[in-house]
Amino acid sequence: MSRRSRIRSAAAAVDRRTFLTATGAVGAATGLGLAFGPGGGSATASPPVPPGAAERLGAAARNVHTLPAAPSVKGTTLASVAAPRGSGPFRRLGDGPGWPRQTRTDLAAAKKGRADRRTTVASFVQFTDLHLTDVQHPLRYEFFRAGNTGSWRPHEALTMPGVVSLIERVNALRTGPATGSPLSFAMTTGDNGDNNSKAELDWFLTAMSGGRITPNTGHPTHYEGVQNSGLKLFWHPESPLRDADKQRGFPHLPGYLAAATRTVNSPGLAIPWYSTYGNHDGLSGGCYPGVGSFIADVATGDRKLQIIGAAEAKRIIDGEAGGVDPKGKRIEELLRAHRGDTRTITPDPRRAPTTVRDYLAAHLDPAHTGAGPVGHGYGKDNLDAGTLYYAFPVSDRVIGISLDSTDPGGHYQGSLGTAQLRWLERTLTEHQDRYALIFSHHPSWSMNNATPDPAHPREARHEGDELLAVLRRHRNVLAWINGHSHRNKIAPRGTFWEISTASHVDYPQLARVIEVTDNHDGTVSLFTTLVESAAPYRTDFHDLSQTGLAALYRELAFNAPGRSTDLAGTLGDRNTELLLPRR
Repeated sequence: MSRRSRIRSAAAAVDRRTFLTATGAVGAATGLGLAFGPGGGSATASPPVPPGAAERLGAAARNVHTLPAAPSVKGTTLASVAAPRGSGPFRRLGDGPGWPRQTRTDLAAAKKGRADRRTTVASFVQFTDLHLTDVQHPLRYEFFRAGNTGSWRPHEALTMPGVVSLIERVNALRTGPATGSPLSFAMTTGDNGDNNSKAELDWFLTAMSGGRITPNTGHPTHYEGVQNSGLKLFWHPESPLRDADKQRGFPHLPGYLAAATRTVNSPGLAIPWYSTYGNHDGLSGGCYPGVGSFIADVATGDRKLQIIGAAEAKRIIDGEAGGVDPKGKRIEELLRAHRGDTRTITPDPRRAPTTVRDYLAAHLDPAHTGAGPVGHGYGKDNLDAGTLYYAFPVSDRVIGISLDSTDPGGHYQGSLGTAQLRWLERTLTEHQDRYALIFSHHPSWSMNNATPDPAHPREARHEGDELLAVLRRHRNVLAWINGHSHRNKIAPRGTFWEISTASHVDYPQLARVIEVTDNHDGTVSLFTTLVESAAPYRTDFHDLSQTGLAALYRELAFNAPGRSTDLAGTLGDRNTELLLPRR
């Protein structure tokens, strides 16, 4: 069977022996998958799938052809956007005017009557940079705040209720706001966790697929992090300490830390979802290889460094920005030199860094299937080869391609290895009769990392300009969709659009709905619409319920000292119609 036929068949199996070997599980069920990796997928017969799974996953590729509902902007930033109220150092939020849709004709003219002619060929949601964070992890880099105020976020303990509220928003949308066509899937474009830890990976998969998550590691009942450290550099919500953030108006909230670490309930996404790998998913702090290193020992140990001098912090921050220490040797020296300054905490093996195999096996675990597909893009071929890139059917006219832009050699910027780049070219060539949507974590301007892959030290690494050139050579590419920069930015790339979306950890905490239409006039339109979480804009400081914490998450993020204030981008980077000549 050809690779093209295998992708069209959308049939992939998880071999039971491989799954058990990877996870150490005693028993596991297997099922149907939609995604295909560098070998083009597996055509082997699957064991029995859960009742209704095949029908559900088949519908995911067909539902863009069902009769659309009337488009609705309710619940999107077309209708309203959080806006600051009042004055003072800590601003409250309220309901502000929405962002209008901008038609961009950089690559093709907008022809009259296209709204009456268009048909939908794809409709989906992009999540990116969720950064689900274990705030008690011993190898958090909070101490960088001494050299840069924005290096630590006061709201990080609330990432879990914030992400669940975003899931609730998407579940309530159901259809695309521009076309009314059903949303067929969601793609999360990396940095799903923050510390490259097994605990965060499990929290992410459970949140997306549905279930109960307790965002707490270490001591089961006592918080052990910087927010009860007594250090004035950090916000202490439960203490009367006049810390730096309280001086900026941050509130005193008794019971906050217990509420932030208690169990959260996630409904899981009601639509199938796919996963793309980011630097924080694979590297400690998003920068340094952790598995088998000194970093791994610290991660599972009982010592936590919380503060260093400002000059020392700035030196390491500047080195990270320049990529001068991709292996983390300076961090190792720092931790050894300051061992006497560390806090004793409760060790926890769940904080161990994850290998690529850990990451793949966790996605393939049927316990995390949720709305499907099994593996969420990754298949048996990925597990066998240790690769994190794959192709999947979006609809009968569109193929999706998820790339692994994280450089395993270290540093937070990205690149692709030669084998992956060649696979991409083959896949685009073999599916030249279908439109292609490319997904990655890093955008083109953040792919300048030539650090060798330790597993393939002689393999060249390829940067953003080279990837742009490859995509331009394949005229079926409609868009390259990514994250990493935490900023909304949409750029024309000659023959396609590059769409980068803001994170869900830094304000304004957004996700993006993308709808692709054939206008039947020689053009294609890509509609992009940003959405916020379902949480209320303004929180009652006394409301520490799951919903109250999700609202507080947004308000704290807006007020975070040192935050970038331009991450929403311009109007042309937000809600748009992007025209392309039809190919």
